Amino acid sequence: MVDPAAREVWLHRALFVGIALLLLFWRLLPLPMAMMSDCAEAENWCRFTVWLNRTPGPDLLLCVIFAWTMRRPDYLPALLIAVVVLLEDMLLDRPPGLWTALVLLASEFVRGRVALTRELNFGVEWLLVAGLMVAMLVIYRLTFAMVMVPQTGFGFAMIQVVWSVLCYPVVVFLSRYVLDLHKPAMGEVDAYGRRM
Repeated sequence: MVDPAAREVWLHRALFVGIALLLLFWRLLPLPMAMMSDCAEAENWCRFTVWLNRTPGPDLLLCVIFAWTMRRPDYLPALLIAVVVLLEDMLLDRPPGLWTALVLLASEFVRGRVALTRELNFGVEWLLVAGLMVAMLVIYRLTFAMVMVPQTGFGFAMIQVVWSVLCYPVVVFLSRYVLDLHKPAMGEVDAYGRRM
């Protein structure tokens, strides 16, 4: 007979993989983009639509990883995070391993401080995650600059980070109230009897 706590852990891991694949599928869809030439009269709403289509969206997978690692670190082992983000690297034509290593380091940084972040309010948690996202962007771009690989403009990349930071509370809200992922209580143990 399967232990209910272990079953819950594996169900959430499978759910994370499903969410990651759905987000990756969404990013790979060839969505149509409105062109400025379509705006015959160049109205404000049309210009806004063109601008919105050309700006990068948030990295929702990164938001999910941070939100889940902050709340239930036992649901996302490092190997699972590494495999999912490496698959994303390969399918999105990024240098394989660089972004994966940064996401893994940031998630392990959060995991190592879960006892501290348990007592923090959401505002401080949000600032921590925002700082990690900005630091990851800077390290990623500095690595590209050191090996002289062409990259997009800093402003373009920073817009994605801003969108990700703004979407983080939504991901946390959905994780908490739809999936019932909450921060572990003091003294709570995981499925293997280890303190969380």
